[in-house]
Amino acid sequence: MPEGDTVWLTARRLHDALAGRALVRADLRVPQLATADLTGRRVLEVVSRGKHLLTRLDGGATLHSHLRMEGSWHLYAPGEHWRGGPAHQIRAVLETEHRTAVGYRLPVLALLPTAEESEAVGHLGPDLLGPGWDPTRALARLVAEPEREIAEALLDQRNMAGLGNVYVVELCFLRGVTPWTTVGEVRAPEKVVALAKRLLEANKERPGHITTGDTRRGRTHWVYDRANRPCLRCGTTVRTDRHGRADQSRVAYWCPSCQKGPPPHSN
Repeated sequence: MPEGDTVWLTARRLHDALAGRALVRADLRVPQLATADLTGRRVLEVVSRGKHLLTRLDGGATLHSHLRMEGSWHLYAPGEHWRGGPAHQIRAVLETEHRTAVGYRLPVLALLPTAEESEAVGHLGPDLLGPGWDPTRALARLVAEPEREIAEALLDQRNMAGLGNVYVVELCFLRGVTPWTTVGEVRAPEKVVALAKRLLEANKERPGHITTGDTRRGRTHWVYDRANRPCLRCGTTVRTDRHGRADQSRVAYWCPSCQKGPPPHSN
């Protein structure tokens, strides 16, 4: 699933391409929107809310989309070949006279009144890249369940909106705890919140999620996707397992020398 900075960058690119222009074509290829006609409406703005995308149109309508694991939006110039995937994977086409936005494999696509956006995103915690970012409220939500594992708590979008598994694994490494450490056992949890904000801000204007400060291939992450390879800090072999509830588990990577705390449940 894309991290919040990827969704933020997608929103900005869509906004730059579409905002202020009227739609000359709006093709929404999902059954529940088969009869919706947005042609002629002007795009007011495209914004991200955590991992959600909100395309606001005049007339008080919002097109809500979520990329989840495989969804993506692509932009094309008039006459340019669409390369995002086969035609049967297209779920939305928003076309102006100057650019066309094509949404592929979108698992969530809904049209709702702009005044009712809270029905789609109101459950989210403070947005790490949003204008209303509130670190105090994010911290309060994070520590409200001290017995919860830190990786699971960080992934919960109700605590902070925008973190995905890449950043969660890297945050655990940078704070020196295993993903299975409980929130109550993490020292200075406010530093976790502050570091999460810094990482997303540092990466939001570029593709990829660099957490080491090193842009060279194979050195952008401390432990993420480095199973059975040396830790970039100490050289110990990076290990991998699963973290989170069984029905929503994610791949964990950790350095047994640099990170202290409980081992995975499978041990």
